[in-house]
Amino acid sequence: MKVGPFKTVVFHYQLFNEEGELIDSSSEGHPFSFVFGEGSIIPGLEREMEGMEPGENKEIVVKPEDGYGLRNPNLVQQVPRELFSGGAELEVGMSYTGRTEAGNVVNFTVTNMDEESVEIDLNHPLAGKTLRFNVTIEDVLD
Repeated sequence: MKVGPFKTVVFHYQLFNEEGELIDSSSEGHPFSFVFGEGSIIPGLEREMEGMEPGENKEIVVKPEDGYGLRNPNLVQQVPRELFSGGAELEVGMSYTGRTEAGNVVNFTVTNMDEESVEIDLNHPLAGKTLRFNVTIEDVLD
């Protein structure tokens, strides 16, 4: 059976950045699965997997526009340091999860800080990056 609309796709992957460094992978024995066409994985990866069959391996290059999007400079913001008085020690380059005043969960990376403010980046860490996946289809289910 081929990968296509509304099929459950079970696959292993390795994800490499532009420099060829491995940045993520499915662990052996624990493949990733999704329902094709529901938008649960990045569009460029899903599109390139269509028509693949169990046992097939493919290298897929995903441009930023078809991955996590382009970086949005408006998502880099300065916030008062006092908003972070709660507990975690902040470190430049580290990613954190927090809540807005409305209670929404947000993920961000600290990009700079001083005594009064913290610069946070709300872009996805892979936004603006070209991604290279090595994908092996394990199974395709109805």
